[in-house]
Amino acid sequence: MRLTVFSDYALRVLIYVALQGERRTTVAEIAEAYNISRSHLMKVVHFLSGLGYLQTVRGKGGGLTLAQPPDAIRIGTLLRKTEADSVMVECMGGEGACRITEACALPAMLERAVESFFATLDGYTLADLVTRPQSLKPLFTSVGKNGRKKL
Repeated sequence: MRLTVFSDYALRVLIYVALQGERRTTVAEIAEAYNISRSHLMKVVHFLSGLGYLQTVRGKGGGLTLAQPPDAIRIGTLLRKTEADSVMVECMGGEGACRITEACALPAMLERAVESFFATLDGYTLADLVTRPQSLKPLFTSVGKNGRKKL
């Protein structure tokens, strides 16, 4: 199974914001830290705030903080939401162009496998992803605006 870029960015945003503690951060700051598109991150942040994962404050001094404690954000639950439209094979998307869909056992097997994947990730929280902030934080500060590491 391969996660979408949207899911990848959602995890990255939450990790970055969690590492900031109570300090507000901005989409621009996160985009620079990861050297990724600000416009893509805007969509991700909007989605995450709509689900109640992020709290956003507009205006001067505004920014993003977590809306829940890191240990309350289950990775499996998050990915079920960010991957809701993803299907592993065409016939699982409801538009089965495959001739054998109605008699094929593959979709049920893959569905069980995907659910096992998510169930495993339900055992982990955002807090598990940021257990070593002293190792993670310096990696962000060593990246310049051009995405290259500063020496």
